[in-house]
Amino acid sequence: MFNARPAFQSRVVPVIIIDDVQHAVPMATALLEGGIDVVEITLRTEAALGAIEAVAKALPEMHTGAGTVVRPDQVQSVIDAGASFALSPGYTPALIDAVKAANLPFIPGVMTPGEAMQAQTMGFSLMKLFPATQAGGIGMLKAMQSPLPDVRFCPTGGVKPDNLQSFLSQPNVAMVGGSWLTPAETLAAEDWKQVTALAREAVSIANS
Repeated sequence: MFNARPAFQSRVVPVIIIDDVQHAVPMATALLEGGIDVVEITLRTEAALGAIEAVAKALPEMHTGAGTVVRPDQVQSVIDAGASFALSPGYTPALIDAVKAANLPFIPGVMTPGEAMQAQTMGFSLMKLFPATQAGGIGMLKAMQSPLPDVRFCPTGGVKPDNLQSFLSQPNVAMVGGSWLTPAETLAAEDWKQVTALAREAVSIANS
């Protein structure tokens, strides 16, 4: 189903903005070595589709997702690149129609209970809470737990190592997304050992 939870094991999803396709495979390899088997490569740069394709081809054990999918025409592009699932900061009826037609696992973004209710009527039970901290963070998640007990969230935006465990401990949180695992300066320096170290730290916190 289009909203089935992707098969990756990690509860921490790196949200990646990549400027150089050549960085994609060593970055993903470093994340795997750190215990993270999923990447969300966002469509925010010209290198994004090439990076998705490179990781999908080189590392089939890595679950490669496309993030910031905001237009229907992007759906086929990310599928052609090799993405196995997609995420968005929001959703539109046209975008939902496109992912359903393509049978692409998809996590729509919501910020309010009303948006979550609307997404639920469209068949979604797993949603991205974005931007998470601006939307109310853990307080909002707690508030939505009782009236929307069947909805699970992937909070993204403002999630960091110091609040990671608090987010993951919420019963309606399936996973979290975060950009701290692959800082721009670390990618530019090709410091893959640091990426692995950040991944290991996140996995340790998530499992504690």
